[in-house]
Amino acid sequence: MKRYQIVHRTTYSYAAPVQLGPHSLRLRPRAGHDLRIESSTITIQPTASLRWHRDVESNSVAIATFEDPADLLLIESSLIIEQYDQEPLDFLVEDYAVSFPVAYAPEDRPVLDAYYLLALPAPQTGTLAQWTSTVWQPGKSIESYALLQRLNLAIHELVAYRQREEPGVQTPAETLASGSGSCRDLAFLFMEAAKLLGFAARFVSGYSCTTLAADDAGSTHAWAEVFLPGAGWKGFDPTRGEIVGENHISVAVGRLPDSVPPVAGSFIGDSRLLSMDVTVSVTKLSCP
Repeated sequence: MKRYQIVHRTTYSYAAPVQLGPHSLRLRPRAGHDLRIESSTITIQPTASLRWHRDVESNSVAIATFEDPADLLLIESSLIIEQYDQEPLDFLVEDYAVSFPVAYAPEDRPVLDAYYLLALPAPQTGTLAQWTSTVWQPGKSIESYALLQRLNLAIHELVAYRQREEPGVQTPAETLASGSGSCRDLAFLFMEAAKLLGFAARFVSGYSCTTLAADDAGSTHAWAEVFLPGAGWKGFDPTRGEIVGENHISVAVGRLPDSVPPVAGSFIGDSRLLSMDVTVSVTKLSCP
């Protein structure tokens, strides 16, 4: 077991006071058998009322509502978590799904069907299919997990990671053409390629306890999950070329990358947003 402290601070500054609309916060990790939340606090300025619910993906979502106008919005989440997923390769795939291609069980298909849907128009699907054929050609025997890890490593070796401040996610075609992208771009590329191969895949946003920048204590991060019968949803991180484990802390999952931002909201007023600043630290703590 490992313990981490996570501090995620988001600050919006406006030119003049504005009326803040409801803000959706996806900042609470997905607790379960592999992760326990020891403590959790959310501090918000100006004062807000919080209402919690679980969305369609069972992510914990807090809705913050505000009464008073403000020219500054501060949202800080502080957590201590216990991470138990220290053996990510300790899983068994059902016999019928060991070899590729995978045919999911009929009872699972109604739930998984939504995770097959490609988010790309037909021309871009062709570009992606052409590249995916360089990773695996029909007729060649391979195990399901081995193919997914080959895809993971292929993206890691082909696409250079770069921090990207622009909103949104690049299309797989854009990522392949530029040869670079953010972690969310690489995760989206992996997802869509996995779907083309017949796997159910989804997007994951969360935190990593080690970062690509050596001088940081932690960061937000994104990766993908694929459903493997017997193993469940297994995470693949093409940014690092590794399977997801104890260095990854899942917060929210979704069919599309844009559906699970950590903070999303609006404001009304004759003003403009001057700046948005996000700082994240993920610090390893000693175990009791």
